[in-house]
Amino acid sequence: MNKIKLTIVMLVVAMSTTVFGQKTVKIGHINSNELLSAMPERTQIQKDLETYATDLRTTLETMRKEYETKIKEFQGKQDVMTEVIKNSKIKEITDLEKRITEFQQTAEADLQKKEEELLQPVIDKAKEAINAVAKEGSYTYVLDSSVGVVLYSVEGDDILPLVKKKLGL
Repeated sequence: MNKIKLTIVMLVVAMSTTVFGQKTVKIGHINSNELLSAMPERTQIQKDLETYATDLRTTLETMRKEYETKIKEFQGKQDVMTEVIKNSKIKEITDLEKRITEFQQTAEADLQKKEEELLQPVIDKAKEAINAVAKEGSYTYVLDSSVGVVLYSVEGDDILPLVKKKLGL
């Protein structure tokens, strides 16, 4: 009976020593979307993006009106057009259709690029603040609760070489 008690006491002491010998892990989390929305720069960025998008929509609308006008004109006069003029007008309308499609695609890409360009300084500012708070609070990891990504972590062991070795790579 005494041996069992002694074994249990030694096991408890050994486990507590192991626990105290390990680093403490402190995990924090933040909703980065909420943080970015709360930043005052976000309002101006949103206004700038809306203005940019409005300019693109206006240009697209002008192109569509031109297209509709050309279609109506063609439909109204096609009976009296010669074959050469008819083919020329069809080509002109087809080219305008292509330009409109290309403009739509380019405009979407440009709008996305503009958003990234405007948001990057704000994202960098937020990331610097997160890193500073994490260091000050001695956090081991900070997770982004809005997307489930690690935003900050202390230096740790890179186990990639060990995993590669295990896989024979």
